Amino acid sequence: MAHSVEMLGQECFDLKNKAIAHLHDYSFMDEIPTIDYSLLFSKDHNERAKSLEHLGKACQDFGCFYLINGVEERVVEGALKGISDYFELTNQEERSEYLKKNSMDRIRWYLRSDAGENRENIKIVTHPEYHCPSKPDSCKDAIGEYLKGMHEVELGLAKAISTTLGYEETYIEKEFKLEAGFDVATLNLYPPSLQSKGSTGLAEHTDPGFFVSLIQDVNGGLQVLSHQGNWITVNIPRNTIFIGIGDHLEILTNGKYKSHIHQVILDNNEVKRISMATLHGPSLDTLVAPAPGFINDSHPPTYRGMTYKESLELNGFDEIDVQSSLIQLQMPLSF
Repeated sequence: MAHSVEMLGQECFDLKNKAIAHLHDYSFMDEIPTIDYSLLFSKDHNERAKSLEHLGKACQDFGCFYLINGVEERVVEGALKGISDYFELTNQEERSEYLKKNSMDRIRWYLRSDAGENRENIKIVTHPEYHCPSKPDSCKDAIGEYLKGMHEVELGLAKAISTTLGYEETYIEKEFKLEAGFDVATLNLYPPSLQSKGSTGLAEHTDPGFFVSLIQDVNGGLQVLSHQGNWITVNIPRNTIFIGIGDHLEILTNGKYKSHIHQVILDNNEVKRISMATLHGPSLDTLVAPAPGFINDSHPPTYRGMTYKESLELNGFDEIDVQSSLIQLQMPLSF
């Protein structure tokens, strides 16, 4: 009996050690990593180095992460209220004024309710010039304040991610010409599952650009596909921004940092969900192709180069649609 107790104690000890090891093993837990934005620029060299290493692993192993201490909570909450006000204080007829007019629209309204997609949204070009519906007043100002803060975070993440890739801090900012970057925000209203015409809020896809940032009022439905092939439910903690790598960082790094596949499923949505996804992109005239530093005999170019504008329009879409063309940009395999 004493021997079996001893064995049990050893097994518990081994399991504990395995559990501790798994806390640092993303592939086992499939839990989205959390990055503290403030620590990426810590004056403590060791703390900063550890945070940058954590960021690099998140980019390479997951293609996404939760970001804390980026934009002030007050500003994030204000933006979400602004989006809510837009959908609540305007009627559908007023919003339909932003239906597609031409290929150069800078504000565009969409409404889909079918088996493949269930949501109402309005897309706005936010950089290099900020466009937003004029009504209600609270919407434009609140969203504008958030986007201003998020642009600063974008430039900061560009510096940090450049460092994780072994380049100088200004590398990505220069390669993508981010000061003239083409950013588009999508203000989404997802219905509760009882009102939807299918379980899919948004079909699986990747997003173009440098990265996408997401804020939302309640958790519900967003899932990301891990690089290990498992669907992970995204539960964004309060005062946290979800960051997902975009197609064009994958192209620039020749696949070292891959964009993440994601979808929105409405099965468990008991209430409506408000969100804003902002695609932070290169300037429209930037030619994006695999950089020489990521190409060698073992890693030949995986994608063909193209300007950001051309890639956005490759499949017959307009700039404001910000649709992925990653598959079309892949080079054919050679044997």
